[in-house]
Amino acid sequence: MAFDATAVYLILVFAAVFSAAQAAFGLLTAARTKRQVNQRLKVAERVGGIQELVVELRKQRGLSASGDLKAGLRWLSELIVRSGVPYDGRRWALAVAVATVVGAAFGVVLARSLLAIPIGALLGGIGGPILFLKIMAGRRSKALSLQLPQALEIVVRSLEAGHPVPTAVALVGREMADPIGSEFGMAADEIAYGATLEQAVERIALRCQHPDVDLFAATVRLQERAGGNLTGLLKLNANTVRERHRMRLKIKAASAEGRVSAMILTAAPFIAAGAITLLSPDFYGEVIHEPFIQMGLAGFGVWITIGNIVMRKMVDMRI
Repeated sequence: MAFDATAVYLILVFAAVFSAAQAAFGLLTAARTKRQVNQRLKVAERVGGIQELVVELRKQRGLSASGDLKAGLRWLSELIVRSGVPYDGRRWALAVAVATVVGAAFGVVLARSLLAIPIGALLGGIGGPILFLKIMAGRRSKALSLQLPQALEIVVRSLEAGHPVPTAVALVGREMADPIGSEFGMAADEIAYGATLEQAVERIALRCQHPDVDLFAATVRLQERAGGNLTGLLKLNANTVRERHRMRLKIKAASAEGRVSAMILTAAPFIAAGAITLLSPDFYGEVIHEPFIQMGLAGFGVWITIGNIVMRKMVDMRI
């Protein structure tokens, strides 16, 4: 049986390239996982003691040195803490300034009027950063709901092996990736700094602002005050969190049709208007400056906004 040398050569080349790609992907994934797990350890390498470590970690989360929310706009402080984005006042001020300039430039380009500068600056300098923080907070919240049951299982197994509670909490902070790893790691550092388990878990709930974490904090608080088997309570807690997450996925699947309908109904008018503008620029161009048309477009935008709010309320079910 004769072999085609070219075919064999191509197969070997494909195998080599595929193996190299798999190896590179594995190395990048491992490096990323290691970097996520060791975020708190990197901070620990730069500071001298446990007190400095606790204070530095709190500052990076946008908290005060005592671990409380900073004075001012409480909702903004909570959003900054929930997002998990490292807080750096100078970098954040620079980012806001750049976003303000970009927003003002886009306003001038799109509206072709100097009056749009303040509107674009407000949208870019205020709306842009807040939207970014909300997106990061949403991603972090989803990751917390997925990681929390596994973290509780690690604590339960560590307790069953005879380890004390601080050691079990520190094990989660050392072995699990962010965000749950950093949260439990900060709790372990606070316990080593002198806080009780109840206080440390309450601070986790303060930082995360997540219903599943609130349930975990309530479980620990109940056990601390009323006594009982902490291992059994945490097992029940982990099972409850898993069931709640499963119910959220069922609700998301059941409301998928409504959410897709909302996106289609919202995007369809803008897609149609964009296509008409490209294919026939004079179709709206001749009447766009008429007051009646502008009032109609404004009413159209308000109506779409109200419709989206109503549809969001219909499909937004929280557990």
